[in-house]
Amino acid sequence: MLPVFSADPQVQAAFQRGAELFGAGQWWEAHEAWEEPWARAQGQERDFLQALILLAAALHKRWHHGSTAHRNLYKADAYLARLPRVYAGVDLGALREDVWAALHDPARRPQVLPAD
Repeated sequence: MLPVFSADPQVQAAFQRGAELFGAGQWWEAHEAWEEPWARAQGQERDFLQALILLAAALHKRWHHGSTAHRNLYKADAYLARLPRVYAGVDLGALREDVWAALHDPARRPQVLPAD
């Protein structure tokens, strides 16, 4: 289970659900799970959720629409740059690297996991 990063149990539940969907390769569904808490979030919490949404969108567009453009990944980079490498217990640098690799390998399924 991922660490709690929000005091709001609904936000935490949506985050957990999105992480499960993301890891299962259901990127659009993960994106949707994170949308509502993102809309209410502020500061680093909002940047974190926005980065996750954009990473999910990049993978969805790549493997469901055949897009080889990685604009959403580069947009996510701007949000990731505002955060520490580990945020909410997630190693964001490793996640970004995993997403990059998954954009080139349809068998890869990046995970939103706690940092070691």
